[in-house]
Amino acid sequence: MARIAFIGLGNMGGGMAANLAAKGHDVRAFDLSTDALDRAVAAGCQAAASAAEAVAGADAVVTMLPAGRHVEQVYEGDVFAHAAPGALLLDCSTIDVDTARRVAAAAAARGLAAVDAPVSGGIAAAAGGTLTFMVGGADDAFARAEPFLSAMGKAVIHAGGNGAGQAAKICNNMLLGASMVATCETFNLANKLGLDAQTFFDIASRASGQCWSMTSYCPVPGVGPETPADHDYQGGFATALMLKDLRLAMEAAGSVSADVPMGEKAAELYQKFADDGEGGRDFSGIIKMLEAGRG
Repeated sequence: MARIAFIGLGNMGGGMAANLAAKGHDVRAFDLSTDALDRAVAAGCQAAASAAEAVAGADAVVTMLPAGRHVEQVYEGDVFAHAAPGALLLDCSTIDVDTARRVAAAAAARGLAAVDAPVSGGIAAAAGGTLTFMVGGADDAFARAEPFLSAMGKAVIHAGGNGAGQAAKICNNMLLGASMVATCETFNLANKLGLDAQTFFDIASRASGQCWSMTSYCPVPGVGPETPADHDYQGGFATALMLKDLRLAMEAAGSVSADVPMGEKAAELYQKFADDGEGGRDFSGIIKMLEAGRG
């Protein structure tokens, strides 16, 4: 088993660190939140007094941080200065492609292997060890990273070179954001046309309109498998995080002159939903805004 530094123990990182510890790894955890750190210790991790202390002597360093600027700050301020020679660096944050590539290049210049490995699956999957990882990095770095990521997830997919993991994540979530809006407005239309929601689900989930947003994450309470819709849109994937990913997708699209009108509209609608004070509500809750005719 390996010694692993884990930096960033929020809703996602906390569950991920706990799964590494449960698989027998020596996890040295750090977070600015003492409550998050206490939860990690209760789950079998060892507390570090600082990011630098966590990193020192680690075979692998896993980071799960809010944005690219935080990743760069931690890498430049703590990881590069204290990582053991040959340590493997795994950033599981969702950040912009350019920062991911810049950090990987800085790591390589110091003789360190780095991968970007953003996740899909949400808080429940992080806790349950069923995340999907989209990994960017060299073949040898991916081979080293795969066992660690498999301890936290059900699928580990090599997307390509450094930055490819982030590219895959933001493309996936742009598709998710747009398809959820379409699913919500479709259920609203079906309701206004007099269709029973369960009946429409039974039809569409077996027809050409079926998609993950409908069959696995239905935004209508009491329809399909249990989802945040059944809990007043609490838990799940916060609107603020969906909006963050859509903004990253829009920035990336602009940088390569890609035409993404559906993605742009989804970003506009989620911005409006967040501006209504719903940033903490699950992203499928946007159905309520559309029901009220505020789209």
